[in-house]
Amino acid sequence: MDEIYDLAIIGGGVNGCGIARDAAGRGVSVVLFEQGDFAGATSSASTKLIHGGLRYLEHYEFRLVREALMEREVLWAIAPHIIRPLRFVLPHHKGLRPAWLLRLGLFLYDHLGGRKLLPATRTLDLRRDETGRPLREGYARAFEYSDCWVEDSRLVVLNALDAAERGADIRPRSRVVSATRAADCWEIEVEQDGARTRVRARVLVNAAGPWVHEVLAKVVRVNTPANVRLVQGSHIVVPKLYDHDRAYIFQNADGRIIFAIPYEHDFTLIGTTDRDFGSTPSRPVASPEEISYLCAAASEYFARPVLPDQVVWTYSGVRPLYDDGASKAQEATRDYVLELEEEQGRAPLLSVFGGKITTYRRLAEHALEKLSAFLPKAGKASWTGTEPLPGGDFAVHDQPRIVGQLKRAHPWLDEALARRLVRAYGTRALRLLDGARGPADLGHLFGADLHEIEVRYLMREEWARGAEDVLWRRSKLGLRFTREQVDALDTYMRIHAPHAASAGTEHRGAAQ
Repeated sequence: MDEIYDLAIIGGGVNGCGIARDAAGRGVSVVLFEQGDFAGATSSASTKLIHGGLRYLEHYEFRLVREALMEREVLWAIAPHIIRPLRFVLPHHKGLRPAWLLRLGLFLYDHLGGRKLLPATRTLDLRRDETGRPLREGYARAFEYSDCWVEDSRLVVLNALDAAERGADIRPRSRVVSATRAADCWEIEVEQDGARTRVRARVLVNAAGPWVHEVLAKVVRVNTPANVRLVQGSHIVVPKLYDHDRAYIFQNADGRIIFAIPYEHDFTLIGTTDRDFGSTPSRPVASPEEISYLCAAASEYFARPVLPDQVVWTYSGVRPLYDDGASKAQEATRDYVLELEEEQGRAPLLSVFGGKITTYRRLAEHALEKLSAFLPKAGKASWTGTEPLPGGDFAVHDQPRIVGQLKRAHPWLDEALARRLVRAYGTRALRLLDGARGPADLGHLFGADLHEIEVRYLMREEWARGAEDVLWRRSKLGLRFTREQVDALDTYMRIHAPHAASAGTEHRGAAQ
């Protein structure tokens, strides 16, 4: 246990990986522990939006909305392969929020965040615009505005990958058993693949998401109030409900809103719910009541009712919101709170409460600001908003050029597969296909358009160990796989998995 890191992080969601990336880029020696796969919980269960949060304006969260609005174009610029602009149609419902209030909110939305590239709000005549065709009669006017779509779990993985390539020691499937505060550092016991090891770090960050309080109580063993409110949000996926490329935002009579979003070409994503979640967030599932609620809410607007038997997939996540005493789950703040516990002459602990995927990068910057006194080697402040994430080193509207570049290098490659690879890996799709000279070099086809060459890349470069990692967090190809194909992929990955002791060694930096 001679090595000592500057910073240890518990949690491989978007906040933990974002902090690891930022710190590693400043020259800080970092180790990150994730008990499962990256984005294995909340960070892969979002509505997949980089957005300001239009409804947060009603709760007067102007600072949060402004910060989130500013981040839309920043994140789009550093990850244009996995983030893209999306237009949202908000039909005016005469019995709910008045038109003047919607216009006011959208005026603020357009002007709070320094929008430069995203188009402004406009008014639609639903009787003439194509977005009115799937809707029930009676909706005549709508407002259309801009936000962005994100492949949320890939955003997490790319932050972990960039942190590793900048020297961080990134350890998935590593559960922190205990963290004990010594005089000048934390002594951390970690279990991985049945073996236990110990490391030391000068600073500890608890970014465990829904488990943040559990880590405080059972791992760190400090007496702190339970400042986290667990709120479950569920989504449903149905065969696509319309043919155009815009999303809808629907108001509900209970004051909530839901989204209906084009998803994976052939589907529509509908969500989300908000309900308090009282137990340990191991594996939340969408309840029959939530599924019925989402179907009924969408059916208030769509001409063809959305029925529970149409649902092809559901997913559910638990959001670890900061407990601000709000009476309703949907009214609890989505802002983040960073609590620093420091005792004179003893190693500090920073706990992360709340937050949303849109503001993860700013949260990381604020975390390092709070820890600056304990990380004297940290430099290069505020760099993550200008350096692209892996594969994102091209202009925001330049994705077709990257597809063309991939096709020129591999003219035999199927056009649809080329587009999917660029949307997932950006310029690194060329690395993925390096050495492939024809279709035979893609290797075995597991299902959909997933070939052996991509699976091997994900195992080698992105820590994938099982079918679920590949089909639901590195992609959403699980929507197109049969049970038999999933089992075959799992078997292949078990046989070809790198040895536990050496897995991911190319992603480990040296502690100092």
